[in-house]
Amino acid sequence: MPVNIRWVVLNFKTCDTQTLYQLLQLRVGVFVVEQNCPYQDLDGKDQTALHILGYDNERLVAYTRILPLGVGYKDYVAIGRVVVDPAYRKHGLGQKLMEKSIAECQIHYPQEPIKISAQAHLKEFYSRLGFCYKGEDYLEDDIPHCAMYLPG
Repeated sequence: MPVNIRWVVLNFKTCDTQTLYQLLQLRVGVFVVEQNCPYQDLDGKDQTALHILGYDNERLVAYTRILPLGVGYKDYVAIGRVVVDPAYRKHGLGQKLMEKSIAECQIHYPQEPIKISAQAHLKEFYSRLGFCYKGEDYLEDDIPHCAMYLPG
């Protein structure tokens, strides 16, 4: 499936209700329903985040949020809620999404290190993007995760 993704970067104030609905629908559809993991997705951090949205025509198919230094982690910018629509997986979209997210971090938070809480089975994927594994695996919402870092 050849996909031509249109990337949009928004802050919460410029996010209209339709876009907010789409991104919440994608996050809940994957993180809560597909992964069978009931958790509080609305954590009060979206208001300070940059939202990276990937569209195929008008369909939201990829998303991350970037949290500024001190919001997700004291000494790091955070990339989180990394999600690709299940119908769009296996086409390299996750890598493109993360490359776009890292580039936006470098634009908006230059020289700041980045930290992610990665699902443990994705260590190799994030390592290929330059992230380094430090510490031990831990459970987050009953799913194995690990901390990974990208220098600023």
